[in-house]
Amino acid sequence: MKRLLSLSVLSVLLAACTTTQEIPPDEQPGGITPPPAEGPLTVPSVSALPDTPARALAGRYQRVNYSELPGWDSDDLSRLWPLVIRNCKGLMRPTSGNLAAPARATPRAWQPVCAAAADPARAPAPGDAAAVRRFIQTWLQPWRVNGADGKPATNTVTGYYEPLVRGSRVAGGKHQWPLYTVPSDLLTIDLGSVYPDLAGKRVRGKLDGRRVVPYDTRAALEASDRKPPVLAWIDDPVDNFFLQVQGSGRVLLTDGPDAGKTIRVAYADHNGQPYVSIGRWLIDRGELRADQASMQNIRAWAQRNPGRTQEMLNANPAVVFFREEAVVDPEQGPKGAYAIPLAAGRSIAVDPTFVPLGTPVFLATTYPASERPLQRLVFAQDTGTAIKGAARADYYWGFGDEAGQQAGRMKQRGQMWLLWPKQAGEPSAR
Repeated sequence: MKRLLSLSVLSVLLAACTTTQEIPPDEQPGGITPPPAEGPLTVPSVSALPDTPARALAGRYQRVNYSELPGWDSDDLSRLWPLVIRNCKGLMRPTSGNLAAPARATPRAWQPVCAAAADPARAPAPGDAAAVRRFIQTWLQPWRVNGADGKPATNTVTGYYEPLVRGSRVAGGKHQWPLYTVPSDLLTIDLGSVYPDLAGKRVRGKLDGRRVVPYDTRAALEASDRKPPVLAWIDDPVDNFFLQVQGSGRVLLTDGPDAGKTIRVAYADHNGQPYVSIGRWLIDRGELRADQASMQNIRAWAQRNPGRTQEMLNANPAVVFFREEAVVDPEQGPKGAYAIPLAAGRSIAVDPTFVPLGTPVFLATTYPASERPLQRLVFAQDTGTAIKGAARADYYWGFGDEAGQQAGRMKQRGQMWLLWPKQAGEPSAR
């Protein structure tokens, strides 16, 4: 592949494909050994944790006291401890040094904290909120995320969730909208392996003879006679589309083989095309007003205009490809970019150039469409192509319709503080 690429081809790819910071194929949650879900936390010695070169972070951090965290004492930590242990299991995995992967919290910095968490003599009783708070305050130092001007960074906090849609293993009747798995001809090209100046950049494409070209858009896929394999056929085009926007979800199979079974479809890859809002497409054409561009109104428009539904969907060239997973524990969310299950109300997606994955974060924002404070300790366990900048966050609400209603209404302002091992100095990444 390196021999086939030329600078002219790369320029076409860079213009037509989005560069992303998801975990590359060899580090996808399905492609590496995730931390064990069961069993005690095992912490290796510092010397047994191989180190990789430090990754530069774009953030500016200021050491503060816990008294400066708004609502810190009000956050109920009585159910937090199992999540601390699960996050430590992720923190104690060695890093790969792959610059195309999102930055991760430095394992060696966290080794003393996770060793204390694994030690019954030093760990708090799991349900004792006060003891959990004392442990955190003893071992972790809060660092405020500042902007380039040195002032506290304030940014948008949106919400996401795991939807439930209805589908079938076979196409037919109302089940007409495919969820594709990764096509066999999709190429993911690590540009840094070809040109060091492009370290950390990747593009997606396919071979056309001896040329690498951008991968098919949504419209091109639908018009092609060589479509990717299908995991399930969904009964509603808007449900299908927004499941792709969320990046994962559950499918209740209502017909055909496995009828009555619920499966999870998790993000596996995408076609490298830029995301375009279908709500904006409808607004620009006078089909909806800006204040009407909700999921419900988009679905209603599709029902009124079945002959134009595919035209609307094709306005967004991006397509997400999925892999199937069993729903082992209905209470756990899908695996995020950190390869551990997300926790409702305690996981966020972040820009890892400011907040390395695995970092506990104190988030101060408000509930959707209100001024009621939402101030709690969360974990940076996911990423998103639209989640960019200091203090930008996407808050995981959980599974189902109620979570979806909260997520769909959330567009608040917020600030964040990184909680980092006291002995390790400023936040760092690998």
